[in-house]
Amino acid sequence: MSKQPYRSELGMISDILQVTMDYGRQGTIITTIARRANLSHYTATDKCQKLIDFGLMESRADKRSNFFAITEKGIHFYEELQRFTETMQAIRVRY
Repeated sequence: MSKQPYRSELGMISDILQVTMDYGRQGTIITTIARRANLSHYTATDKCQKLIDFGLMESRADKRSNFFAITEKGIHFYEELQRFTETMQAIRVRY
């Protein structure tokens, strides 16, 4: 019998986008994203890469670190996701 995940992938993505929104256009490092979204470093990196591939986040390199920031497209996606989540909670459906 397999264990059900703590969160859905959509829940993890929502948490990552929330963290990057909190840091605005300057972005933040993957360690901060992983810690604040309660994910392993590997999982946070994997999900961030997916979000970058879809244009919802961007990555830029500094002398010492890579910074991840949400894009305009990511902001719109996050806002729609929040509306969807609120609707699903109102009708008591777990996504």
